[in-house]
Amino acid sequence: MSGEVPSRTGGTRGILRGPRPEAVPALVARACTLVGLLDVAAGVFPRFRRSRMHAIAEVLPGALGPFAAALSLSAGVLLLLLAHGLRRRKRRAWRAAVVLLPAGAVAQFAYRHSVIGVVISAALLAPLLRHRGEFAALPDPRSRWRALANFVLMGAGSLALGLVIVSVHENRMVGDPSLADRIQHVLYGLVGFEGPVDYSGPTSWTVAFSLGALGLLTAVTTIYLAFRPEHPAARLTEDDEARLRALLEKHGGRDSLGHFALRRDKAVVFSPSGKAAVTYRVVSGVMLASGDPIGDVEAWPGAIERFMDEARAHSWTPAVMGCSEKGGEVWTRETGLDALELGDEAVVDVVDFSLAGRAMRNVRQMVKRIERAGYETRVRRIRDLGEGELDRIRRAAEDWRGTDTERGFSMALGRIGDPADGDCLIATAHKADAEPGPYGDLKAVLHFVPWGTDGVSLDLMRRDRSADPGMNELLIVAALQASPRLGIEQISLNFAMFRSALARGEKIGAGPVLRAWRGLLVFLSRWFQIESLYKFNAKFRPRWEPRFVVYASSRDLPRIGFAAMQAEGFVTLALPRPLRRRSPAPRPCAHALAEHRIGAA
Repeated sequence: MSGEVPSRTGGTRGILRGPRPEAVPALVARACTLVGLLDVAAGVFPRFRRSRMHAIAEVLPGALGPFAAALSLSAGVLLLLLAHGLRRRKRRAWRAAVVLLPAGAVAQFAYRHSVIGVVISAALLAPLLRHRGEFAALPDPRSRWRALANFVLMGAGSLALGLVIVSVHENRMVGDPSLADRIQHVLYGLVGFEGPVDYSGPTSWTVAFSLGALGLLTAVTTIYLAFRPEHPAARLTEDDEARLRALLEKHGGRDSLGHFALRRDKAVVFSPSGKAAVTYRVVSGVMLASGDPIGDVEAWPGAIERFMDEARAHSWTPAVMGCSEKGGEVWTRETGLDALELGDEAVVDVVDFSLAGRAMRNVRQMVKRIERAGYETRVRRIRDLGEGELDRIRRAAEDWRGTDTERGFSMALGRIGDPADGDCLIATAHKADAEPGPYGDLKAVLHFVPWGTDGVSLDLMRRDRSADPGMNELLIVAALQASPRLGIEQISLNFAMFRSALARGEKIGAGPVLRAWRGLLVFLSRWFQIESLYKFNAKFRPRWEPRFVVYASSRDLPRIGFAAMQAEGFVTLALPRPLRRRSPAPRPCAHALAEHRIGAA
């Protein structure tokens, strides 16, 4: 393995840059938001001034005033929704804005006779047409869950905006309707029916048309999102997986997270030579890679370039979760991105591990106590297990999962017992004299993935809730003790988020800033397993390998963090567990636990 990674560009002029926000799309997005708000105001609020033209328009056939108010309101809401897409240079958002701006301008003039509104809409339309080449980004991966999210958010927004529409004409209300009456009027109006609130003059038609437009807009956008194709969702094809496995066979020993690139809910880009690859998933407009590139280190720049090209083509925000120090150096040099240390990975060298000594006293006593309670352990390769036992382990791992949704992305494989993963290691705990359960005497499971030819990396930990405490410690020790006969020299354990801050903050002489930072991490550990994972890892006296997040700009970090939480399964729209169908071991199966990995924070 080469120690130095050559730069493909050979100098600073050729360095690849991430897709930075373009000035024109950002300004157009802000202007689009302004025009959208103006259109909404035109549809919601009464005219600011009386005019003879408006008096004539109100008596013309066809109820031009109420219809124009509904059109103005609809155009304004749609422009507000499109502003984010314009900021990201999406082609479809540009096309929709080019159609909606003239419609909004016509509605502004017809309802409020606002020349200023028309001028502003025209002023925004001009740069859209002039700089149409800037808006060429391809669509994002699609999911029908967006239809549900759209229905909930648009429904709530329509209800709130409808209340404003109903209440802003208070001087023309008949009587004094209560808040419940107004809410009922809005709900009826969204589906096209008359409500309990009445107005004098033509205001009833204006309110009715506006509420109907909001309801129709919610229905149309939801139906569109529900029935549009889900392609292109990230999926690892069989050919891609075969190529990745060939790269891992040659270069898999470089990164302990390499095998996790074989998750089947990821996509992949290869270098032009095919000797390196980067796997990723797109979540909320963030293109998330994980770990180091796969393959020959000299071909990494080519794979990174393809990754950045793909991000630019779709206007995605590029990010890398959990890369090593060497990987971070290459990413930052080749792309101009920045890197931030996330924490440390605990790696135990088998030759140095021993239960002897005062430092290992707690682990030694716990293991001895559990063994005296009648537990025994078995450590085997997946290929050495029968299909019946594998099926029992899969079902147990599914039922013992502590959350309704699978967790894991950066450092979790997402399956157990696939025929292609025969080199994976599995450690199980059994208690023969226990009452027989649905899974026999099985009480706990640890699953490891290969790390080159002489290492393994921890994937998941599951145990029966009725089993004695200490199952994880028991199985980790069993795996370490069985490693010499299996040819394993190193085991990667859990990821400890912000480990260095926790370790330094508790030492004598730590400064007030460091102590305050550690105190905040300890406080957050009530909800996220930060301190507990660090202390669990430290029991086994590992060496610590730093891991980093690579990002384009500090203002992107909150967005990247939220996308990472979605990818890891901490924020999800999945159905409740009892309502989910259990599929019969599909290709992209899922049995991953991220509480011990980077997703825990």
